[in-house]
Amino acid sequence: MIERVKSAMVGLGAGWVLILMLVLSVVSLAVMLERFWLYWSLRDDIPTLMRDLGRLLRSGDLDGARKRLEASPSAEAAVVIAGIVEAGMGSEAAEEAMLGASALQRQKLEKRLTFLGTLGNNAPFIGLLGTVIGIVGAFDELGKQKGPAAAGAAPGAGTVAPEAVMTNISEALVATAVGLLVAIPAVAAFNWFQRIVKATLANTDALSHVLLAHLKATGAGTADVESAIETAASRGDRPSKAGARAAKDADDN
Repeated sequence: MIERVKSAMVGLGAGWVLILMLVLSVVSLAVMLERFWLYWSLRDDIPTLMRDLGRLLRSGDLDGARKRLEASPSAEAAVVIAGIVEAGMGSEAAEEAMLGASALQRQKLEKRLTFLGTLGNNAPFIGLLGTVIGIVGAFDELGKQKGPAAAGAAPGAGTVAPEAVMTNISEALVATAVGLLVAIPAVAAFNWFQRIVKATLANTDALSHVLLAHLKATGAGTADVESAIETAASRGDRPSKAGARAAKDADDN
C-alpha cells in the first residue's frame, strides 16, 4: 500500500501542486480586486452625513433626511433609509427594519471574504504537500542506488545521478515558497477587508441611533395623542381642546 502511494506521488510529482497554487492565486487576486472596488464605491464622508442627518431630524424634515441619505452611496445610508421608511410605525418598527437591513448589508460586505481567509490559512499546507512530494521523489532517487559495481560492470554503476535528486529537492522548495506567496497577500487582504466591514457596521450603528433617538424623543407621545383623537373621532365624539391637552399632559407625565 505504501509503495503504491509512493509510486503515485512520485509519478505525479509536485508540478500539479504548483498549477493548483497558480489557479488559486489568480482567483484570490480577482476576489481582492472585486472587494476593493465594492468598498471604494460605497465610500462616503460619514461624519458629515451624520451631522446633516441630525440637523434635518432636529428641524423635523424627515423627507429631507431621507433624500440626503438616498444621495449617499454608502451602506450606512441604506440601512438608515430602511428605518425612515418604517418611522411612521414607531421607533421599535424602525429599529427592527434597520436591524434587517444591517444584516443584509453585512452579508453583502462579507461576501467572498471566507475564500480569502480559507486560502490564507491553507495555502502554506498545500505548498507543504508539494514539498513532501518533492522530498519523497528525492529519496526515491536515492533508493535507486545500486550496490557495489560487479566485475565487468560499467564504471559508475553504483552511483546516483545528482541531477534527479536536486530536481526533486528544488521542486519541494519552490512549492513551499509558492504556498507562502499565495497565503501572505490573502491573509493581509482578509484582515484589511474585515477591518473595513467592522468600521462600516460601527458607522451604521451610530447613524441608526441618531434616527432612533429622534423617533423616541418626538414620536411616542405624539403618536399616542393622535391615536386617542382618531379613536374618539371614529365614535362620533369631538374631543375638546382641553381634553386633548389633558391627554397630552398625561402622556408626558
